[in-house]
Amino acid sequence: MGASAVPFVILTLFWFVIGAVLPWFVPKSINRGVIQTMLVTTAICCYLFWLCCYMAQMNPLIGPQLSKGTIAVLKEVWK
Repeated sequence: MGASAVPFVILTLFWFVIGAVLPWFVPKSINRGVIQTMLVTTAICCYLFWLCCYMAQMNPLIGPQLSKGTIAVLKEVWK
């Protein structure tokens, strides 16, 4: 599994819209600042969580634990 630009760009734009564009359209009220802060904080946290999970899949630290029998079968099938 390698890095692909399409999901990276799509989700980056999605969270950018949530965190940078949407706060400008919050209606004026007493809680406007709180709502804007919630939107920005949510976008940053969700984007970073997704980015860490996405990047961890590129170079996993631990591979699957296979038994010797499974390894032998895979070796024969993949010839």
